[in-house]
Amino acid sequence: MSKDPLIIFDTTLRDGEQSPGASMTKEEKLRIARQLEKMHVNVIEAGFPAASNGDFAAVKAVAEVIKDSTVAALSRAFDKDIARALEAIQPAASGRIHTFLATSPIHMEKKLRMSPDEVLIAAKSAVRFARNGIDDVEFSCEDAGRSELDFLCRVIEAVIKEGATTINIPDTVGYNLPEQFAERIKQLRERVPNSDKVIWSVHCHNDLGLAVANSLAAVMAGARQVECTINGLGERAGNAALEEIVMAVRTRQDFFPCETRIDATQIVPASKMVSSITGFPVQPNKAIVGANAFAHESGIHQDGVLKHRETYEIMRAEDVGWNANKLVLGKLSGRTAFRARLKELGIEVDSEAVLNTAFMRFKELADKKHEIFDEDLHAIMSDEAITPEQERYRIVSSMFHSETGEAPIARLVISIDGIETQTESSGSGPVDATFKAIENVVSSGAELLLYSVTAITTGTDAQGEVTVRLARNGRMVNGQGADTDIVVASAKAYVHALNTLSSKHEKLNPQV
Repeated sequence: MSKDPLIIFDTTLRDGEQSPGASMTKEEKLRIARQLEKMHVNVIEAGFPAASNGDFAAVKAVAEVIKDSTVAALSRAFDKDIARALEAIQPAASGRIHTFLATSPIHMEKKLRMSPDEVLIAAKSAVRFARNGIDDVEFSCEDAGRSELDFLCRVIEAVIKEGATTINIPDTVGYNLPEQFAERIKQLRERVPNSDKVIWSVHCHNDLGLAVANSLAAVMAGARQVECTINGLGERAGNAALEEIVMAVRTRQDFFPCETRIDATQIVPASKMVSSITGFPVQPNKAIVGANAFAHESGIHQDGVLKHRETYEIMRAEDVGWNANKLVLGKLSGRTAFRARLKELGIEVDSEAVLNTAFMRFKELADKKHEIFDEDLHAIMSDEAITPEQERYRIVSSMFHSETGEAPIARLVISIDGIETQTESSGSGPVDATFKAIENVVSSGAELLLYSVTAITTGTDAQGEVTVRLARNGRMVNGQGADTDIVVASAKAYVHALNTLSSKHEKLNPQV
């Protein structure tokens, strides 16, 4: 007996990007979109075109290159937003408009300042307008988890009549419990006329740590689309994690009446790519994609696994993409092989100048460490994400001195708008001295919110990847830098963040 398909709707590029500091460039969105397509994600929500010209361009670029997945664009329930979204996804082989409007009493009264009848009229109008431009229309009842059931039924019945093909029930604030959320899906499917004519979808947030549990409970109650993100990235505590949804359904096929088309071997590469691009590290004990997810330290566990893997492992590490990244290039590799491997990783380099710079950095790295891994290449290309037009600040040279009993000193030459300036400072440590030296000449006025170091690969010669998060005037950005020298990586990350902070890139939270 064949099982129902479970549609995986990935919103890493939209809701994931709403994580403070996780904004992505167009090129970064394209890299992730290609990886999602390689993973066979059904729907890729590429962004919110009405939010900014930059996001419009990014959604359009994704729509132009993705062929095997549906490309969705988010819009508020306004004609102008929907028209902008339609324009952005026009090049897509398969496109979708995803429009939303809040339906809970607190959102209607406090945020929208609209009566229930006004919300009903606006929802119908939005879906009608969208259907005039495209056949695939998804409607989301924002904060459905706290909406009154009778009103929710009225709105959903109305938008189905107007032509909505997917109905999304979001637990927008992560308030629901699994049994409660499953009952809500069950009641809606039973009470709404023509409920069998649409795909029922869920979009759960993780404020109480229940996003995955709520999503899976909804699947058992009849939902056949789950909206999720790589690594559970998203606003506040994040979204349901794609990797956990997919592997739960796959591992427990004895329980779930549906199956996904996801190529699970692409999960870990996708996780590492998203982590590298956004600067959000994955906790070691994170399910599926954490570094310790398949590690066993207990002697009893080790003994059991050695005798029979399934005593303590319900999945194989290789099934989700662990150990798939082998040595790919060496210091004797040429530019052609370098470009070809980047393309295999979903990294398209159109500019010869960018390729040449990245290739030079690859050669420098190959001289420092014997083995070059895919993660190293991702780190190199992340460092190239800032275009020459955006690169206001650049480190020309650096020297760091640290001695027991003495205050560490950092001396740098920094180019600011093409003019080189020397700077020096001491600090409580070499990284602190480096940041102070940079600020001596930059005077950014930014507040340092996060400093994080992770090893990209194993071994003492591994590159360290540093993430720096800066905030200024309500704007928050991440900067990344990678190098075999952690202090150099730290300087790169700080300057990367400063360049991003000084650029004109702006993001608008779609929920505002």
